[in-house]
Amino acid sequence: MLALLRLVIFGFIILTVIYFGISIYSRSARRRKLLKEWQDTGRPGDKDAYIETGLAQYEHSLRRRLIWLVYIVPVTVIVLIIYLMNFM
Repeated sequence: MLALLRLVIFGFIILTVIYFGISIYSRSARRRKLLKEWQDTGRPGDKDAYIETGLAQYEHSLRRRLIWLVYIVPVTVIVLIIYLMNFM
């Protein structure tokens, strides 16, 4: 039981670090893309306002929600492996 608790705690910590790393990378990649798009099209107006509007749209996008799979997939695989090893 102690080994399972250790796996859960360290697994959660590692998955959280991976989640934040991917989240920060994805947000910076979106910011870079918005900046390049603004420069290439020669849009008039405030560059910072354009980027902030684009990032606000990104917060509600599917890509942002898919990052949660970092938690879902490994936990599902581990639970499935434990189930199959113990009950099959």
